[in-house]
Amino acid sequence: MLTPKEKSNQKTVLTTAHNDFEKSLTNYACAKVSNRNIGEDLVQETFMKTWIYLIKGGKVHIMKAFLYHILNNLIIDEYRKRKTLSLDNLLEKGFEIESPEPEKTPNFTSEKNVLLLVAKLPEKYRNIINMRYIKDLSLDEISIVTNQSKKTVSVQIFRGIEKLKIMYYDKTSN
Repeated sequence: MLTPKEKSNQKTVLTTAHNDFEKSLTNYACAKVSNRNIGEDLVQETFMKTWIYLIKGGKVHIMKAFLYHILNNLIIDEYRKRKTLSLDNLLEKGFEIESPEPEKTPNFTSEKNVLLLVAKLPEKYRNIINMRYIKDLSLDEISIVTNQSKKTVSVQIFRGIEKLKIMYYDKTSN
């Protein structure tokens, strides 16, 4: 069990992590589950699990990577517990599909399109791009997580972005 001083230090570490990473974690979670409330709940659960781990004497070397790891596992659990609804079942219960008026049709930003294109990248580029721009990890953090040099990570990011540009311009020109 931790001494009161160690517990206070762990509380300070977690508070600092919450202040530094809560917004980016929430944005990441919301993008993954497409629901702001669920995303915020997952982030809070991430911090609770981290707190429990720290109280039990666990050591965290890179807090940001640790938090994203826990959050990703919670997102996967969320995907697994979601129930799919059949359109036929919804129609039987009285759900009606309305055609939207042209001016009320949502204008999807290019960010959404880019995220869809990122998913089509080869795995090594997709993972690096996700870590850099979605999880907002630094080159140092990515190199530690992937066990590659910073230069290799930098080259992979560059090549991934180049592939994204080609995919994006091919898609928009069609």
